[in-house]
Amino acid sequence: MGFRPSRFPPSNLELTMGLFNAILKRFANQEIDWDDLEEVLIGSDLGVPLSMEILKELRSLGRTLKADDVLKECRRRVLAVLPETTGPALPPLESGNPRVILVAGVNGTGKTTSIAKLANLLTKEGHKVVLAAADTFRAAAIEQLDNWAQRIGVPLIKTQYQGDPSAVCYDAYEAAAKRGATHLICDTAGRLHVRANLMEELKKIERTLGRKDPAAPHDRLIVVDATTGSNALAQAREFNNALSLTGLIITKLDGSGKGGMAVAIQHQLGIPPLFVGTGERVDDLHRFDRARYVEELL
Repeated sequence: MGFRPSRFPPSNLELTMGLFNAILKRFANQEIDWDDLEEVLIGSDLGVPLSMEILKELRSLGRTLKADDVLKECRRRVLAVLPETTGPALPPLESGNPRVILVAGVNGTGKTTSIAKLANLLTKEGHKVVLAAADTFRAAAIEQLDNWAQRIGVPLIKTQYQGDPSAVCYDAYEAAAKRGATHLICDTAGRLHVRANLMEELKKIERTLGRKDPAAPHDRLIVVDATTGSNALAQAREFNNALSLTGLIITKLDGSGKGGMAVAIQHQLGIPPLFVGTGERVDDLHRFDRARYVEELL
């Protein structure tokens, strides 16, 4: 299922069948086959540990089960895992300093585009945003973010291709503070999570920002592609080891992404989903809403 701006929107059901629909289709009007149910749960990207916990709880009921029994337990467990939506994520700091948001992820997840969408969302909510083009390893990334910044109407701090990413973030913080910005969003180079030297570069950026504000970066987000399933969990685990991630941006939920991987990442790593990307337009980024996510995606 995909989302559209008016709600966590429609369709593409022909491309991806959510967990609840898959259960109904497989087990409607028949008893539960445990092997088939295990396949459906794991195939939904909930992760093996949570899938096994759900199966164990269902088996403990000690009676013949129908699809509705499974749906009830799955809904209960998923709601228990995902954080309750209690208020807007990433509010301005009470100190008046810029809230620094460091965004990481592997190539191809839609990281730079998600940063632009996040800047657009925060701007529309009345906040003042500055962007830092700290992905200096790819010349096209600087140009891409520059184009987005001009479209959205937010300042961009950048340097030349192959410049020092840490220096860009340092300069961007100073510029954001002088402009009275509420948020500074730092793009970083898309990198393989298995490349130790690139992960060390992220830590260097983090240390550099800490010289301006000991609490910075205040948010360390990873962008993951919903279509990659369990690989997104592996990426989140490695980036979490390097950065102690505070949140998740999930992209490509308008396509074949099942979305269960957000549940797996929260369950196994404790990294909450904060935003969901649902299309190519600049407005196609929405704050995560647990109830909608469960009912309309899963």
